[in-house]
Amino acid sequence: MKIVAIELTDSAFFGLDRDSGELAHEFRAAAAAKWYEIGRVSQAVAAEVAGMTRSEFVSHLSRMRVSPLQESADEAMAAARMILDRWNLLSLTPRR
Repeated sequence: MKIVAIELTDSAFFGLDRDSGELAHEFRAAAAAKWYEIGRVSQAVAAEVAGMTRSEFVSHLSRMRVSPLQESADEAMAAARMILDRWNLLSLTPRR
């Protein structure tokens, strides 16, 4: 296990109005959400970093206004076309 230390001035720490345990959890969750948002880690890895289940992490993403779906519009359209193409090919195949 790796440990990451973050130094904060007393005024910054007290301004956050959290104890160190709560602050550490918030830092982990915020970092995980950002790393997921920019595609650096998968949703499963991000949830692990945040110390949450995937379901909890998806809820966290919603609170952070980060989409749980990390596909571009072009990627989503390509996937939809592929599904429709497969469906059309299957529906056109004669039954025997």
